[in-house]
Amino acid sequence: MRKIKIIVEKCNGCEKCLSSCLFSAIKMENKIPRILDNCNLCGACIDACPFEAIVLEKKEIRVDLSSYRGVWIFAEQREGQIMPVTYELLGVGRALANDLGEELSGVLLGRDMKGKAEELLNYDLEKIYLIDDPLLESYRTHLYTQAIVDLVNHKRPEVILMGATSLGRDLAPRVATRLQTGLTADCTGLEIDKKERNLIQTRPALGGNIMARIISPYHRPQMATVRPKVMKRARPGHSKKAEIIEIKPKISQNNEAVKIISLIREEKEAVDLQGAEIIVSGGRGLGKPENFSLIRKLADLLGGAVGASRAVVDAGWIQPYHQVGQTGKTVQPKLYIACGISGAIQHQVGMRTSEVIVAINKDLEAPIFNIATYGIVEDLHKFLPVLIEKLEKRRKS
Repeated sequence: MRKIKIIVEKCNGCEKCLSSCLFSAIKMENKIPRILDNCNLCGACIDACPFEAIVLEKKEIRVDLSSYRGVWIFAEQREGQIMPVTYELLGVGRALANDLGEELSGVLLGRDMKGKAEELLNYDLEKIYLIDDPLLESYRTHLYTQAIVDLVNHKRPEVILMGATSLGRDLAPRVATRLQTGLTADCTGLEIDKKERNLIQTRPALGGNIMARIISPYHRPQMATVRPKVMKRARPGHSKKAEIIEIKPKISQNNEAVKIISLIREEKEAVDLQGAEIIVSGGRGLGKPENFSLIRKLADLLGGAVGASRAVVDAGWIQPYHQVGQTGKTVQPKLYIACGISGAIQHQVGMRTSEVIVAINKDLEAPIFNIATYGIVEDLHKFLPVLIEKLEKRRKS
């Protein structure tokens, strides 16, 4: 465990540490600095102190692994709405809790979220920890971190799962750092080693060329973020009732390092790929950017969204927010049509859990055919115009 310590005997109250802290985590009291809860141990104040009155203390702590029990999922909400990844975490979380023989609990933060907590009662879990406070209405890293860390230190869960969303990718590492535990990001697979009770976390590594399996055998809780649209969504309708436990967080306006003045939405003609039920994606096989008109036409006829491989995004053929794959969006539509995409592992990671995959490629040996539900070995420039023509005739009739 690490913490910043002030050596009072050496400090002369020069306040140079105050200006060095980018997080406003130092407060002067009686001419002596005090480290606040939102300190992230960056060490800038240590370097700034000319009198060596600030040091970083390190203490080795032996963790009693047996004292940690239960699986938690972070129920992410934005503007009062539960995010879809929450329901995917409920599904995988239930499986992990069953393998461990433990309870599954949800953690929900926000303002006036009692109604949403009650909606989660329809799913298969035992507890919902509701941390409700006006200061938690909008996401602010240090307030959410403090509220969760306090609860974890009190309840000691064995496993904590968060979505690998923009919010989760910001929050999870900060929580893990405060708890002095490990974190595996962007997981695409999770399972339990029942003998050792270790969470086996699978994620792409080395540019997606291998799938790494990671464990945290000496620290608890075991933490992971999970890619949206990778895990199957949990189904509601369970008869047993979960318990809502309301928690009052120890946070105040005095701890606010950031104030939200206003929220401005970016306006762009971007389709929500992760919410689309049909996606038509194009790759290098299109030959040139102008041929994306075929992809857009087919997607329009099917009422779907346009996707793309990394190769054509890197080539500047289409905007980056269309990219599907390891460094793009992870999707799980009912129908995914891959046109001229070879199907490298980096792309497969982002779409292999689609319900039906149709691959169109003239190369019989293309890896995409290994995961395709239906494979069409044909030049897409010959096949797509025929398919589009038939769909147009069907629409008119």
